[in-house]
Amino acid sequence: MNSYSLFRRSRLRLAFWYAGVMGIILSVSGFGIYRAVMQANWAAMEREIESIAGTLHDSVEPLLPAAEAPTAVLQQIFPDLCLSGEACNTTPTLIQRHTIGISDRSTYYIRLFNYQGKLLAFSPNQPPLLPDRLNRSPWQTFRSTNGIRYHQFTTILHSAKARHPANKPNLHPSWGYLQIGRTLAPFDTETSRIQWILATGFPIALLLVAVSSWWLSGLAMQPIYQSYQQQQQFTANAAHELRSPLASLLATVEAILRLPQSNRQNIPTMLQTVERQGRRLSDLITDLLFLSSLEQHSLKQHSGVKPFQPCCLNDLVSDLTEEFLELVTAADIHLTSQIPNSEIYVLGDESQLYRLVSNLIANAIQYTPAGGEVLVSLEFYERSTCVTVKDTGIGIAPSEQTRIFDRFYRVESDRSRKTGGIGLGLAIAQTITYLHKGQLVVKSNPGQGSLFTVDLPRIFNRVESQVKSLNSMDNGE
Repeated sequence: MNSYSLFRRSRLRLAFWYAGVMGIILSVSGFGIYRAVMQANWAAMEREIESIAGTLHDSVEPLLPAAEAPTAVLQQIFPDLCLSGEACNTTPTLIQRHTIGISDRSTYYIRLFNYQGKLLAFSPNQPPLLPDRLNRSPWQTFRSTNGIRYHQFTTILHSAKARHPANKPNLHPSWGYLQIGRTLAPFDTETSRIQWILATGFPIALLLVAVSSWWLSGLAMQPIYQSYQQQQQFTANAAHELRSPLASLLATVEAILRLPQSNRQNIPTMLQTVERQGRRLSDLITDLLFLSSLEQHSLKQHSGVKPFQPCCLNDLVSDLTEEFLELVTAADIHLTSQIPNSEIYVLGDESQLYRLVSNLIANAIQYTPAGGEVLVSLEFYERSTCVTVKDTGIGIAPSEQTRIFDRFYRVESDRSRKTGGIGLGLAIAQTITYLHKGQLVVKSNPGQGSLFTVDLPRIFNRVESQVKSLNSMDNGE
């Protein structure tokens, strides 16, 4: 299967799951918010109805008569209510409209019942075809014949003048019942509006989630895809590097096996070729294993499994300069070093730092022609240490300076093959620098040489630490 198609399908699957999960979260959240808002509005409406009922009860309780036929008194208390069985005055005066204290007469209606549940008085705007018998349930919700919903509250109405003889225990202890109701048209309109907003907004939000999930999945898959491409390129390069010496080695072995008895004197020369190709394979495998171990060591180092130790860079640069003297002498290259007198320490792995500087020096010697110069310098600042390797070699083009740290990349393949390079030296150097929390940069121009600079965090040596401690004590005194 094509790798691009594979990653595209993975991206599509990731976007689908992300959009699906976000859709479920949005659905549950929207439904929860909708239910919470509706319940809050419903509870506020019921509290308002109960508050009006309590106000009316407290206002009319002292005025209620003890008689069982309170028609005349009810007309005085509730002048805008219609008495059951009599003509209804639908045009009360301004004073009469404010007697009860209900501000919105178009929304609320009132019904009064005696203690037996018989209807005594009612508002003219009550829902049509309401039953005349009392429903003693505290709360009722119903729909009228015109399709409008209503919600009403029923409470017991007491009278301060009511007297119940002791010889009539069957009398009801209350004067009657007060029923307050209101239309649910505004509430249903608000509910429909919220439902319309949710029904319209959810698909739009889900579409935005789908688009963003596709974009985010692309961002998430991009480093994986790049890593996969790098891994493919690395595999191809490693196979190419291994195939050439293996082919040469097998061809040489096959030639030795077919060599006639009369030409046995050429066997030592051919065996030297086998040895050279075997060493090249061994070096390649060693470098690959070293890179792998560096990556594993990086994970362990970040997790704190193996802490670094103080390493003296003065001794390291001095030893490497002496080690490469024989090689530069044979190549007719002048190798010098500039090392300060004071010792410079960094935290790290000494063998890895040795390999880092060694690779940089070997790379400089490899690309410097006969008669050239290579200078290794060690400098220190307040918080950092710089190891620089400068050569007068062929230089590096600006377009290739960002790729020289890639594995198996070589600026001049023919030259590096002749000198035995396999394109892993700078990749190893960069990995070691990253592992030591440093930075490796290059400055170069074609035909003018190259300058590699390694910046590493510096630690103070023992003498400097003692001097700082003494200075701190003197300042404290």
